[in-house]
Amino acid sequence: MIKYHLMTLIEKKSFDDQKRVTLIDISEATGIHRATLSRILHKPGFNTTVDIIDRLCTYFKVPVEQLIEHVPDK
Repeated sequence: MIKYHLMTLIEKKSFDDQKRVTLIDISEATGIHRATLSRILHKPGFNTTVDIIDRLCTYFKVPVEQLIEHVPDK
């Protein structure tokens, strides 16, 4: 299963920028629909596209391995 670290990145960016970063902020900056961002946050293993992963990595200025992680099934 794929695990996303989106909440961790949002918290870090909020701390670094000294302002609350919302899904709406991310949506407006990346062109990713807010509902898609919400699904990534709240639905474990959500299936998304490489384009969305690329846009999130660009927005947060991180390599892909800081955004997603493969967790083997039990």
